Amino acid sequence: MSGSKCNVDPATPKSRTERLMKERNLRKLNRVFNLNEKAGDSLRDADLFSNDSALTETENFASLNEEELSEGIDGYERQDQRLPKQRLLVVANRLPVSAVRQGKDSWQLEISVGGLVSALLGLKEFDARWIGWAGVNVPDEIGQEALTKALAEKKCIPVFLDEDTVHQYYNGYCNNIIWPLFHYLGLPQEDRLSTTRSFQSQFDAYKKANQMFADVVHEHYEDGDVVWCHDYHLMFLPRCLKEKNSNIKVGWFLHTPFPSSEIHRMLPSRRDLLESVLAADLVGFHTYDYARHFVSACTRILGLEGTPEGVENQGKLTRVAAFPIGIDSDRFIRALELPQVQDHIKELKERFAGRKVMLGVDRLDMIKGIPQKILAFEEFLEENPEWRDKVVLLQIAVPTRTDVPEYQKLSSQVHEIVGRINGRFGTLTAVPIHHLDRSLDFHALCALYAVTDVALITSLRDGMNLVSYEFVACQASKKGVLILSEFAGAAQSLGAGALLVNPWNIAEVAASISQALNMPADEREKMHQHNFMHVTTHTSQEWAATFVSELNDTIIEAQLRTRQVPFLPVKVAVERYLQSNNRLLMLGFNATLTEPASTQGVRGGHIRELQSRLHLEIKETLKKLCDDRRTNIVILSGSDRAVLDDNFREYNLWLAAENGMFLRHSTGEWMTTMPENLNMDWVDSVKHVFEYFTERTPGSHFELRETSLVWKYKYAESHFGKLQSKDMLQHLWTGPISNAAVDVVQGDRSVEVRSVGVTKGAAIDRILGEIVRNKGMKSPIDYVLCAGHFLSKDEDVYTFFEPELPCESLALARTRSLDPARTSISMIPDSTNQVKAHQLRKQRSLSTLERSNYRSAAWRPIVHDRMSLPEGSSVLDLKAENFFSCTVSRKQSDARYLLQSSDNVGTLIKELAESKSPN
Repeated sequence: MSGSKCNVDPATPKSRTERLMKERNLRKLNRVFNLNEKAGDSLRDADLFSNDSALTETENFASLNEEELSEGIDGYERQDQRLPKQRLLVVANRLPVSAVRQGKDSWQLEISVGGLVSALLGLKEFDARWIGWAGVNVPDEIGQEALTKALAEKKCIPVFLDEDTVHQYYNGYCNNIIWPLFHYLGLPQEDRLSTTRSFQSQFDAYKKANQMFADVVHEHYEDGDVVWCHDYHLMFLPRCLKEKNSNIKVGWFLHTPFPSSEIHRMLPSRRDLLESVLAADLVGFHTYDYARHFVSACTRILGLEGTPEGVENQGKLTRVAAFPIGIDSDRFIRALELPQVQDHIKELKERFAGRKVMLGVDRLDMIKGIPQKILAFEEFLEENPEWRDKVVLLQIAVPTRTDVPEYQKLSSQVHEIVGRINGRFGTLTAVPIHHLDRSLDFHALCALYAVTDVALITSLRDGMNLVSYEFVACQASKKGVLILSEFAGAAQSLGAGALLVNPWNIAEVAASISQALNMPADEREKMHQHNFMHVTTHTSQEWAATFVSELNDTIIEAQLRTRQVPFLPVKVAVERYLQSNNRLLMLGFNATLTEPASTQGVRGGHIRELQSRLHLEIKETLKKLCDDRRTNIVILSGSDRAVLDDNFREYNLWLAAENGMFLRHSTGEWMTTMPENLNMDWVDSVKHVFEYFTERTPGSHFELRETSLVWKYKYAESHFGKLQSKDMLQHLWTGPISNAAVDVVQGDRSVEVRSVGVTKGAAIDRILGEIVRNKGMKSPIDYVLCAGHFLSKDEDVYTFFEPELPCESLALARTRSLDPARTSISMIPDSTNQVKAHQLRKQRSLSTLERSNYRSAAWRPIVHDRMSLPEGSSVLDLKAENFFSCTVSRKQSDARYLLQSSDNVGTLIKELAESKSPN
């Protein structure tokens, strides 16, 4: 039970970077081994094309056939059985197969896969299971059992959703609310009075569906499994999984853009979705921008702390990172050598001989920017008449959601523009635009990529867009130019080797077309080589392996943090409490006994929430605990006396305000414990600095306490507040306090300036003396529980009570005299005894700061201070097993144990108050 800072394991694992680099090298070795095994294997045929717009935003326009999918999913069992494989439960809205019912108990499975399946087929080191909806309603048990059995052969596990749930959850909340908002299209514009009820029912169905997915996961979960949740359909799933099993390893990945916090905050359910995703251990996005937007939404909407690693919530760190997906580039490169692909290439070259080929491959969707692309091509033809018979635009527009009016309107608009341009610039033998409302098979698509001179991608918003990757992979001989929208996720990966454009700027896109068609060969080759290296290195398999590797590593780091400060064994603490004769409970106030912070106070209740309030659920149990004559309770806080008076005047306990500088029993008067020589001359200059930064930082305020000043920016914009605090610190150290004997303490969105030596731990000895004098204690204190969300500067409150530390440098002597008249600071290290004794003996009745402002009507002391009596820390008879120091929601601490939140503190107080001694 030693202090956590002494629990240093010499065999501590290496750093994150070292661990991940080692795993990456092992994956490379395994990949080489697998390639050698497959030497001589021919490329399998593939003739399917996946265009389910609801599956994923990273659609791969080159799908796999049944033989290839079967080997990818079932092939895990044929790997080297000498190495144990970790099970991976992949949870997505749709399974990689669709089911068609043939009879009462017979099903036909049709392959329906996209980029996600292609990515995960390369994870041979994992035993994968797929969990999702099969795309069909199965109301009867016989049909469900038959389908489950059929899917089991493909390592797939179905989630059975009824028609109403699918309509409300999938078509309603997912595709009508979340998807448009995440692509910056805004919420539906119908009359909100008529859609409010339907919106709530859709959200309820969304939560219900996510819980159904969670139930299936728990049914098939085994210890050690990794659960990987995918996309916006399952944002509630991480919370549902963690609520039932907190030890489950959960990762969540978004395949669409994540919008800025200003867009996300439009969602009425914004907080629920963010908090649910934060239950995951690792949250992944395609680009750094999306990850940054997510962290920003958590800090601005939830009021949480964003860190370089992710988001911290009550001591739990959710890691947030970018993992750009890729494609199986080798498959495209090998496909170009197939005879059927070569035949397609020859036919296309003959068909478009003498003309440059431009290509667009998109789903027919509002976010793909197809009208903008075609209008830009029209402007190019207008400004460059010499190119009118020398260039052709091939636009493949795969139809999606043809029953939705908005999509029908878009299709008509595109056809109208194409017809007008072809009528204007076409001839009897040729037209400038070839528009196809259908998909192409894999071989035809590869051939089309190979003959293209310029690929034109003008997405208005796109999670990634793998068409750009497929184009690059097929351009080994042509070395064509990629024109890429800056609003596509791929722009962050391929931007250096592409011409980036704003698709809304028609003139800019037209100019880029001209630049691409006239680009010298050496420049084209240089740009292509850059992109080709990226596409062949950052493959889909590497993406999946990296994410799972990072997830496992995140779990390891979380375990290491837990080992540094283990969770409090509540049962043991209660048992020791019952067995003791005289107990001391020292509790913090803010973030320990207060209600959880809420950003709702930013609006309306702002001023009210500036005042800390005792948690409502703690009040009754705390009062019951205070009535125990063998229990001494001290509220040790940095708050001023007025705050503690307002919250605890009805309780039988001790109050220590301003880090122990003022002390009183709830039935007595305040007394000061400050040394008489405490210098407070720095107050006015620091006050001016705090006033200045409060004026220039909206949402911030400062508190003028009697022994310290605190500037808080909890309600300010998070990023701006941090910048201002850094500016303030630099100004303080180089100016007003450069020669002052003060400490500057950085807290959670706060900056505090206090005199040197003023800490909670330094005041404990004095507090103990007052308790002894007041109660006339007959037996020593043999049980101490100290819990609080204390700043690092105040963590000496934990080490003060350490009875048996194994580290020699921290060993503290203890005496057990019960004479309250003896002055003893024996629990303070010997080297500082004389200084501490000198300071503590010199008391005074009025602080310097208080005296200087006593005549001010705006600020008067609450009650008259009086001299306190001698100290009495010599009343402890404390054994190691009876000492429990607990930090509240801090990752690293000198405390022995961790309580995750104020809710856990309330639970502990309730356990102590309701515990009964054994008969």
